[in-house]
Amino acid sequence: MIAIIDYDIGNIAAVANMLLRLGVRCTITAQPEEVEHAERIILPGNGSFDACMQNLRASGLIPVLERKVLEQGTPLLGICVGAQMLGSESAEGTERGLGWLDMRVRRFPEIPNLRVPHMGWNQVRPSSVSHRLTRNMEAEARFYFVHSYYMEPADPDDILLLAHYGIDFAAGVSRGNISGVQFHPEKSHRFGKQLLASFVKGD
Repeated sequence: MIAIIDYDIGNIAAVANMLLRLGVRCTITAQPEEVEHAERIILPGNGSFDACMQNLRASGLIPVLERKVLEQGTPLLGICVGAQMLGSESAEGTERGLGWLDMRVRRFPEIPNLRVPHMGWNQVRPSSVSHRLTRNMEAEARFYFVHSYYMEPADPDDILLLAHYGIDFAAGVSRGNISGVQFHPEKSHRFGKQLLASFVKGD
């Protein structure tokens, strides 16, 4: 069973609907006991970094998430702000992130004719790292983005996917059982469906 973490943010139902289209059993939950029994975990995110971190702390789910992810090695996929929260801090606010990855979140630089937020479809390419999420990715894979801030891992080996918008930036990160994608796979049609299928299947 896959647990989609419900901490009072938007776009959760769209993730569940995509998993249901894959025939995958999932639950949208704010209950620690359901998270405890999950085989895989998805941490969505929508809105501002600070609001998401505040809501997640208020949910009381961080201790069970840390136990599952950091101690038991349960695979976790962060989506959009849910991916950014895996790092230590964001230029968008003052809240501390989860700190599960050595990573900071930066705002896109001011570049002439570059509109921020980065919104819409963009091509994504895997880094040189072989990973379960990218093994079946199409060469011209495109995903849907909505963001003004991007992830910057301290270790380049943690960069899983790259995209370009004025600058090259990490569209996906991963270390061990922890992964995150800046885009919205649930809004990315067949490309997103394939990525979620790869996450579900695992190694």
